[in-house]
Amino acid sequence: MHFITISRMKHELFIASRLKLGNKGGANSRSLSVAVVGIILAIIIMILSVTIVLGFKQEIKSKVTSLDPHIKVVNGAIGLDNNFAVVDSREIANGINSAPSLKEHFTSVSLIAEKPAILKTDDNFKGLQFRGVDANYDFSFLEKNLVKGRVPNFENRDSTQEIIVSSIIAKQLKLDVGDNIFTYFIDDKVKVRKCHIVGIFNTDLETFDKAFIVGNIALLQSVNGWKPHIGNYVGINIDNINNLDNAENIAYQLFGKLAQQSYDDFYGTTLYNVTNTKRNNLSYFTWLSMLDMNVIIILALMIIVSSFTLISALLMVVLERIKMIGLFKALGATNTSIRRIFIFLTHKIIFKSMLIGNVVGIGLALLQKHFHILKLNPDAYYMNYVPIDINIPAIIILNIAILVISYITLIGPSYIISSIKPTSTMRFE
Repeated sequence: MHFITISRMKHELFIASRLKLGNKGGANSRSLSVAVVGIILAIIIMILSVTIVLGFKQEIKSKVTSLDPHIKVVNGAIGLDNNFAVVDSREIANGINSAPSLKEHFTSVSLIAEKPAILKTDDNFKGLQFRGVDANYDFSFLEKNLVKGRVPNFENRDSTQEIIVSSIIAKQLKLDVGDNIFTYFIDDKVKVRKCHIVGIFNTDLETFDKAFIVGNIALLQSVNGWKPHIGNYVGINIDNINNLDNAENIAYQLFGKLAQQSYDDFYGTTLYNVTNTKRNNLSYFTWLSMLDMNVIIILALMIIVSSFTLISALLMVVLERIKMIGLFKALGATNTSIRRIFIFLTHKIIFKSMLIGNVVGIGLALLQKHFHILKLNPDAYYMNYVPIDINIPAIIILNIAILVISYITLIGPSYIISSIKPTSTMRFE
């Protein structure tokens, strides 16, 4: 029985492969050409929608996880003592060293301090956050986004004055690489430090570029009167940040290790809290998850448009071959067999449209990816061009879904063939 079914399928495929779609120059031929163009446009839009949204998600996630540590270890006793914002890097290092299975996933461990500051020139000033980092800080992302100059070095005491500022801040205060600027810190009294600008960066992430400058933690330690192992938090980067759940799992395990250390040495060790980048930047990741819904809506609309186009194409093919249908029935062909022939025939349109749509869609995506033709307002989108991420598995899944949905869509309308009678169709003109 299975062999007979396969044999019939081959027979129906053979007949469908020998039939042509439309008569050249005829109305049906023009209508089928319109159908092909409509499906091609729908496929192009679907491919570009998927690649653009994946590009947005990848780019924003990359910026956020590059500018903010993947895992933060902060003082867990906020509000319970006078040193609520202080961590001891030696205690945290002990906790990390006691968990070698976690440590092997860490790419960098940096002591970081942050403090509100005011940059002042002769005719202008700006309030911002001074981020002080140590020599272990991962500067790779900021180096990639440098407009001018270099990142601070940590080789000697003179480098403690070196800072990098964003192009937004540099423009507002009319600063350039090589300039010196006074930085004011206000606690119980005003403390002033002269800083030397060695680099200007532009990440297009406005919330960071407008609010942060980056320098040596030693400067903030001198302002606060801290020892070299004291800071506001320890920032840890891991090797597989693409999996945000992995960062959350590692943060949870590290919290357990530090909590156990605190319990074992109740009077000597601070209680630490451990957070991950997803929790610390929830607004960004919530926005990214909303983009998925936009893609789903676009794909659904394009599939609906394509489905109606395919149904119209099938009906045109059936009307064009109505005498042939009657002949097949007169020769003993079943309705199911004839329906399959016409579904396979209509799939010629689908395969042709998919081939052209994929070539054009992926081609346009590659052009945008490498040449950044379409620009964006970085103030609104956190980047100055439309990002593209050509994810081959996602495109393959999209094409398979188009094929399956197309086949299912054609099943219902193909039943019109059942209503066609050989006696009437033999006289049909």
